[in-house]
Amino acid sequence: MGECCFTKFNVVFFSPTNIRFGCGCHSNVTCIFLFLDLAANKVLILYAHQSSGSFNAAAKNAAVEVLTAQGCTVEVSDLYAMKFKATATVEDITGEVKNAEHFAYAEESKLAWEEGKLSADITEEQRKLSEADLIIFQFPMYWFTVPAIMKGWFDRVLTQGFAYSDEKRYSLGIFKEKRAILSFTTGSHESMFSANGINGDMNVTLWPLQNGILHYCGFQVLAPQIFWAPARVPAETRSAMLEAWRTRLQGLLGEEPLSFTPVDCFDREKGFQLKPEVHEKQATKEFGLTVGTHLGKPLPPNNQMKAGV
Repeated sequence: MGECCFTKFNVVFFSPTNIRFGCGCHSNVTCIFLFLDLAANKVLILYAHQSSGSFNAAAKNAAVEVLTAQGCTVEVSDLYAMKFKATATVEDITGEVKNAEHFAYAEESKLAWEEGKLSADITEEQRKLSEADLIIFQFPMYWFTVPAIMKGWFDRVLTQGFAYSDEKRYSLGIFKEKRAILSFTTGSHESMFSANGINGDMNVTLWPLQNGILHYCGFQVLAPQIFWAPARVPAETRSAMLEAWRTRLQGLLGEEPLSFTPVDCFDREKGFQLKPEVHEKQATKEFGLTVGTHLGKPLPPNNQMKAGV
């Protein structure tokens, strides 16, 4: 009996709520079909901009419109409108804490999560996140990262136990069945974020966010949607940016995620160092494994910006 190669997938049926893929291997076995029921997908958009007339607002609105039209259930957390608290403090826990004199947020918030004692705003965001299949983070880049209010969402909502543990992180992470994408605007042109640009390689800038937060919690991280300097380009260019985003949104749920090195490539007993056999396999390769695990080699091009590289 032949074997299915699982290397090439063709769309063999499409409707607004259902896509069926066949592997296209032409073997003499019955190929496995994958069903993507868009109507069953729930999307959470974390939105961080104060102006309803901003480009970020337009990008958020486009995502709501396109994904809703595909049958998705879309929920938006408008962090500024919600006046979401950005600081992780003892007030995030109801009732008494374990050690008020030497308060440790990670430990206390984990215990509060276990005992149902987190503040209402945190538990509500955790509910939204638990129900979502796809999370879109829409924001303007501030100082090479997310705005403080969104960083506060990460700090307060992604509590230990709920979002990660020592045993469940990275490729084994709690949210490994969920997808996440950063969609953001920059103040500088793309050339300035190149390997030769004054701001440095955008792949390096994205590593702490995409690996250190999203992948750490297990998310399958989709290539970022970057709107380069919309405030510095003509109106027709901004319109083209939004149209490209709308087009991408049509197939976003089926995109291949970015590549990260699996946990089992590292030796836990040796401080999570790369295993010798993996290191040896990479010895003849031109580039490192990832932006972070680069082995002293040149960084793999577009490792944090394009899937399949």
